[in-house]
Amino acid sequence: MLRDKLSHRERVLLALEHRGTDRIPIAMICSGVNEPAALDRYLRETRGIGMGEYFAHILDIVQVHPRYIGPPLAPGEDFWSVVRKEVSYGAGTYEEIDEYPLAGAESIDDLRAFRWPSTAWFDYESIPGQIHETNADGVERCIMIKGGNPFETAWYMRGFERAFIDLATDSGLIGFVMEKVTDFYVAHTRKVLEAARGAIDLIFTADDIGHQQGLLLSLAMWREHIRPHHARLNAAVHEYGARVIYHSDGAVMEAVPDLICMGVDVLQALQFDAAGMDPRTLKDAYGDRLCFEGGVSVQRTLPFGAPEDVRRETLDLIAVLGRNGGYIIGPSHQIQAGTPPENIAALFDTALSAPLP
Repeated sequence: MLRDKLSHRERVLLALEHRGTDRIPIAMICSGVNEPAALDRYLRETRGIGMGEYFAHILDIVQVHPRYIGPPLAPGEDFWSVVRKEVSYGAGTYEEIDEYPLAGAESIDDLRAFRWPSTAWFDYESIPGQIHETNADGVERCIMIKGGNPFETAWYMRGFERAFIDLATDSGLIGFVMEKVTDFYVAHTRKVLEAARGAIDLIFTADDIGHQQGLLLSLAMWREHIRPHHARLNAAVHEYGARVIYHSDGAVMEAVPDLICMGVDVLQALQFDAAGMDPRTLKDAYGDRLCFEGGVSVQRTLPFGAPEDVRRETLDLIAVLGRNGGYIIGPSHQIQAGTPPENIAALFDTALSAPLP
């Protein structure tokens, strides 16, 4: 018999096994609030708690990551040598790429000469302590780590336009970069999972392959050049009994059967404002083989609807995608500045109290 109240981890794992839970699991994966001060102020004024306390009791999935101990990085630089700078959008800033370290590479020899990152740059033994701290209140969370995004990381280094020219001309350059990137992510993920000793359940992977109207590249080109790298990474994840949660924005319905074949367990983002993206079709066609996370519109309903619109969409998604389990609700991406805080609260309040389908 199901207990009245499950731990965060139990709730997520049961849902992903298409079994009954006490409520729909809730997460903010590849998401956040771009104007946190407004939400924090609203919660303090209306409920007497801050945003951190509010989400601490709601969100079922928490991300950890190994501590970086590698060579010193310049301001804005990541361990791939990609440099970003802050660009204002008015209420805050986004980080935009300012330097693509492999933009000037013209040959495989140029790529071989690059200083590729090493797993020696990370303290994997810091993982158990982070998990212990995450669960210090005695309530076990579902723990997720970032596994990798082979194509995105490659174009972050090479440049978006150059990467697609490489693909179109079959130069071999972007393929070499993706191979090196995937080599690192496979080794990195294995070391994290070994250090976690079974305490990590989800591995976040990503590659945006869709725009608002369709795929960024042909399905055939994606199958040939990108899918094999994900299949290799996903196979490593499954060796440890963890699940792959894969993020892509946009209209990706055409690629869903291939995502399942390459080992994706949970499809994340669910941008239902994009062409052809329909929750009922996804559930009916693939819900027996695939789980889902996200879905509440950050393009339309959350920023421009009323709280009642948010409640209605939240309940509709739970009724459709949550049928027979397999669904974790959350926003479809980052909640943008200017989104009414009462709408954000309406999403999570509704999910907490929604009846299970």
